[in-house]
Amino acid sequence: MATKFKNTLFEKVLFTIIYFIFSTTNSTKAFDTSSCASQPDLTIIPVYGKCSPFKPTPGPWADTIINMASKDPARLDYLASLVARRKPVSSAPTASGQAFNIGGYVVRARLGTPGQLMFMVLDTSTDEAWVPCTGCTGCQSTSSPFSPTASATYGGFITCSATKCYQARGAQTCPASPGSTSACTFNQSYGGAMFSATLVHDSISLARETISKYSFGCVNSVSGGSIPAQGLLGLGRGPLSLISQSLSLYSGVFSYCLPSFRSYYFSGSLKLGPLGQPRRIQTTPLLRNPRRPSLYYVNLTGVSVGRVRIPLPREFLAFNPNTGSGTIIDSGTVITRFVQPVYNAVRDEFRRQVKGSFSSLGAFDTCFEKSYERLAPTMKLHFEGLDLKLPFENSLIHSSSGSLACLAMAAAPNNVNSVLNVIANLQQQNLRILFDTVNNKVGIARELCN
Repeated sequence: MATKFKNTLFEKVLFTIIYFIFSTTNSTKAFDTSSCASQPDLTIIPVYGKCSPFKPTPGPWADTIINMASKDPARLDYLASLVARRKPVSSAPTASGQAFNIGGYVVRARLGTPGQLMFMVLDTSTDEAWVPCTGCTGCQSTSSPFSPTASATYGGFITCSATKCYQARGAQTCPASPGSTSACTFNQSYGGAMFSATLVHDSISLARETISKYSFGCVNSVSGGSIPAQGLLGLGRGPLSLISQSLSLYSGVFSYCLPSFRSYYFSGSLKLGPLGQPRRIQTTPLLRNPRRPSLYYVNLTGVSVGRVRIPLPREFLAFNPNTGSGTIIDSGTVITRFVQPVYNAVRDEFRRQVKGSFSSLGAFDTCFEKSYERLAPTMKLHFEGLDLKLPFENSLIHSSSGSLACLAMAAAPNNVNSVLNVIANLQQQNLRILFDTVNNKVGIARELCN
């Protein structure tokens, strides 16, 4: 059932989120705009419909998830690399690469005046937004890049001596001369591709709301692979994120509901601002880690499998601002990843209760005959002040043949940065996840948005 909203500046904004399966071989293809152009921004667009510019890789959805989940370790390496810089502005280093290749969901935005339609990957663990711009070398030729010269409100580049330049991850060193007027550029990596962008500002419109002088990256060159054809929208906690740049408009509050991977038509939504958010919703404290200030940390206190609460050493779950360890909620990771000792304990108890023979399938090491699914226990995540019981669709996936069911969780990469537990987007589907960055709380409520 559609919900009607008042068209005022201070009302909530609801704009389209489309499920988007991104791979380095995908491209934006031409599509008939005769009927699509007349649809309002609030229309929910099916990813396989003619109004979607993206064409997912064909094949069973389970195979697609297995392929995406295989790239989660690179995503976790990226999350672990987000360590705050401590060097002065003049020597800001190039940050570690944004080494992931997922892009689970996209949002429709319009940049400039008149608005140029862009379908941007939504990412809660990245701050900077960036889009391919005209003249970009190495960008996908079939995409529609942003054209600064076609925008009446384009404000040009931000100088390298500006505070915002230092805030950009991967910002290049500014010339030694004080008050330099050189452009701010930053380098990042994405899914194995390196790209260079200039920090610029222009207006961005989300549904009927417009944010003026919004700072984002204008991608100039790409090498070594491909990036999302129409860019990325950062919803992290840093100063260059959409949430921070629109603080006076939306009060640091947003929420989303992600539709299931199995849905054909998608009705997921992103809501900005405190109005229109759920009135009755359980909350848990939102924590800030100075080592990784862009990430949304919560206090995970335990995990239950069926009626058994797993005995877990506190150090594997505890939030530690000195080491960056703890648990985050992330929209870009596909399946929940626990540090190795936590995952092993959860997996072993799950296997004990199912009592079948187990095999591996891609990233999933606990797969079993579907006939044993009736024995599969429910999973519950315990947060401070909040218990989240996962429906089976959020804890199990099935093979493309339908003969196997798999526990949809895995261990984090076993390396020096293995300190993060990540609550991923498969476990968030059909839930309203609310972030209040001013009052420091996260809310979770069941909501069917398929």
